[in-house]
Amino acid sequence: MLREYMTHLRVEKGLRPLSCEAYLHDLEIFAEYLEGGGDNGDGEKTFLVAQQADVSGFLQHLREHGVQSRSIARKLSCLRGFYRWLLTDKRVSRDPTVNIQSPASWKVLPKSLAEGEVTEMLERSAAATRVEGDSKNGLAVALRDHAMLEVLYAGGLRVGEIVALRQEDLRLETGSLLVRGKGDKERIVPIGRNAVEALEAYLHRGRLDLLHARRGGEGLERTLFLSVRGRPLTTQAVWQMVRNADRHASPHKLRHSMATHMVEHGADLRTVQTVLGHADIATTQVYTHLAIDRLKTVHRMCHPRARRRMADA
Repeated sequence: MLREYMTHLRVEKGLRPLSCEAYLHDLEIFAEYLEGGGDNGDGEKTFLVAQQADVSGFLQHLREHGVQSRSIARKLSCLRGFYRWLLTDKRVSRDPTVNIQSPASWKVLPKSLAEGEVTEMLERSAAATRVEGDSKNGLAVALRDHAMLEVLYAGGLRVGEIVALRQEDLRLETGSLLVRGKGDKERIVPIGRNAVEALEAYLHRGRLDLLHARRGGEGLERTLFLSVRGRPLTTQAVWQMVRNADRHASPHKLRHSMATHMVEHGADLRTVQTVLGHADIATTQVYTHLAIDRLKTVHRMCHPRARRRMADA
């Protein structure tokens, strides 16, 4: 049954392999809980006979074992999706997750880098592409890494999105990219002049050298960013590349830095939501207090009574 559900998530929902693995892991944990008898331990149970009390007991079991509220909420969301599928497929007659409240969790603002830190990192990356006497392969890697850093920060891409970029996704004449996000949802992401120039340099002076490193040189690789062997990069390789560029940075932190800096410079949350590819504005609302701070600053600068109070002070 779980194999069938994973196929449903991959084929019909368009989820990526890592997301499917996470859902499978959560469901296996619930299955083990049910095998122990569920909420009262009175005999082995299965998914198909689980009751609302079993789901509530499972969440309480996780809480008692120190699982964080955010992780518990994710597991509940996973169970809800699973039982909706079972209900639609008529394998169960009722959904045991109905009316179970998701545990409250603090909306913590993701950690981000200061603008100066990002600027320094990108300047160091750009300088690496101008090192004289570097090998052809070394220059190609430097051009690739700089282009990736610029795109990660300019477009706020997830690490999975940047490794999946293809050449035909580039819209350099309009300064944008076609990005495939979670659930294979597509969005157009603007990236700006610096990222465009870095991509052009990589395409004209670096990518072909990496592609030719592919054994035998057979075929053409559609993936935009390639490894030294001419193959698509892994997400782990991108994480390591960013960490090498700045030990305090990560692809996810660059994504949040981009959103934070946009809001601090006056962007509204709907715009940030669109660029990041958030399905729900609630996900973007972790940046709300930044928008409020910006609103207060504009109010103090522009409202006549606020200006008067500032002058008196």
